[in-house]
Order: sequence, then structure tokens, then C-alpha cells
Amino acid sequence: MQQRYVGASGLKVSRLGLGTMTWGTDTDEHEARDQLTAFVEAGGTLVDTAAGYTDGRSESLIGSLLGTVVPRDDLVLATKAGISRRAGARVTDTSRGALLRGLEGSLKRLGVDHVDLWQVHVWSDDAPLDETLAALQHAVDSGKAAYVGISNYNSWQTARAATIQQVVPGRVPLVSTQVEYSLVNRRIEREVLPAADAHGLGVLPWSPLGRGVLTGKYRTGIPSDSRGASPVFSGFVETYLDDRSRGIVEAVVRAADGLGWTPLEVALTWVRDAPGITAPIVGARTAAHLATALRAEERTLPPEIRAALDDVSRSAT
Repeated sequence: MQQRYVGASGLKVSRLGLGTMTWGTDTDEHEARDQLTAFVEAGGTLVDTAAGYTDGRSESLIGSLLGTVVPRDDLVLATKAGISRRAGARVTDTSRGALLRGLEGSLKRLGVDHVDLWQVHVWSDDAPLDETLAALQHAVDSGKAAYVGISNYNSWQTARAATIQQVVPGRVPLVSTQVEYSLVNRRIEREVLPAADAHGLGVLPWSPLGRGVLTGKYRTGIPSDSRGASPVFSGFVETYLDDRSRGIVEAVVRAADGLGWTPLEVALTWVRDAPGITAPIVGARTAAHLATALRAEERTLPPEIRAALDDVSRSAT
């Protein structure tokens, strides 16, 4: 698998990342083992998780596979802090104390002394930005994170955070931003992508398959074994079951039929090779689904197909 630098940094990652949001719930330990093995054998390095994924079980599952299934040094481990659950409710806390406690918990669950990329999971108005950024600085200074980034920041939030780290002497620069991006959601093209480019941030898109909708699996209904049928993720998927998204899905299916590819390969390749993108993060429920995504490594969209998909999805920006 080809490797790319993350923004203007020296951090190199595979141009496809393995997402683990469902590890510990919909994806059990056996499927996780098969996925991680297949991903590494295909040359993948970037594995993305978060303290808030499945209440930490995602990180624990990854930790149980390090050293037994794959060597730690074969992976670029990326995790996030700032979202957790307390008494069954989602809590967002990006204060310095909460973030650093989150990092310690992540390291313990992963069974490592540092992560390669540590990201603030979400912006919060409840904590001063300088305090949030101080946690990132401490993580690097203490050797518990090699690089730091942000996630789900809009354009002005991205620019403000990156600028502070760039202009204040001694501050470690942000290297990445993780945001949603797909053919059914191109909103980051307006301002987030230009902000990331201006500040040398690599872009790691999440949900490059439109929360699974761009695979075509929801064209005739909601499969019983899909995330759309899951009580946890059904609302997550429903966002893109509207008429506009259906039109884009049909265009992806037609392109796939003409190329002899799967719709997944078409949608994923479009994101992976879009301007400014470092590595889309793909979360597969099963190893079989991941295998299809890995086949996209050998694919390149013909210019005329990319242009057609650009046109049909432009209303999504």
C-alpha cells in the first residue's frame, strides 16, 4: 500500500486507515483479529481509534492484538480524547485535566507507552482553546504522543488552533485534522480543506463511504445485519437515506457497473485521490467488507468518471 506524509510533518501513514469505531460491539475480537491481520498484510499502517469508541473497548481490543497478532512498531497508532460516557450519557470535556486523564486511560488500554498521533476528538466552547492545546503540548513534551492533531473542527476553529501552535515559540505544530468527507458530504471543500492546506495539516476523512450508504447496500431497504438496523448506529446512517443521497448512490452504482468494480471501490477511490486528502479512515464490520476496501489500492478512477461523480455530487457541498 502506498504511503503518504501527514501534512507538512515527517509522519508517514498508509493512504488508507483502518477505523475501529465498532470494535468491541458490532465487531468482535475474532473479526478484529482478521481485519488487523489483513490490513497489515496489505501494507496498511494507520489504525485509528478513540477513548470514546465503545466506552474504551475498541482500544482494549487493539491492545490485546498488539505484539500477538502484529508488532507494535508495524502500526501508526492514532487515538482521540475529549468524548466519554458517564452514567450512560455522552460527555464532551476538552479541559486539560480531562484530556490528559483520557490519554493515560488510552495508553493503559492499548498497552503502550505512547501513541503516534493523539487528537482532540471534538471542539468544545466549555474549555479555553489554550487549555486544550496545552494538553496536546504536554503529551508531546512528555513523550506520550509523537504527533498531535484535531478532529471535527470547522474552518475557523482549525485555523485558530493551527495558528496558535505555529506562532507561539516552542509550541508543537498540529499535523492533522479528521473530518467527515464523502461523495454525499463534500462540505469541507468550502473552507476546511483550504484551512488545512494553508496550515500544513493532513486530512484524514472519516465515513468516506457516506456511513455505508455509498456501498449501495441500502438501495432497496435496510439489511438486518447492517449498521442501519443497529439500535446504536441507525440514526447515524439515516442522515444519508434521503433523495439527494440516493441520486448520488445511483451514480456510483452506474460507474461501478461500467468499470467492473464494486460501488465501495468507486466511492473510496474518489475520496482517497481527492485534492488535499491524506488517508480516508474505513471502518468495516467484517473482514470480508475490509477485503473489498483493500482492493481499492489497485484502483484509479478514470478522469471522465471522476468528473461525472463530481458533477452529480456537487450539490452536496
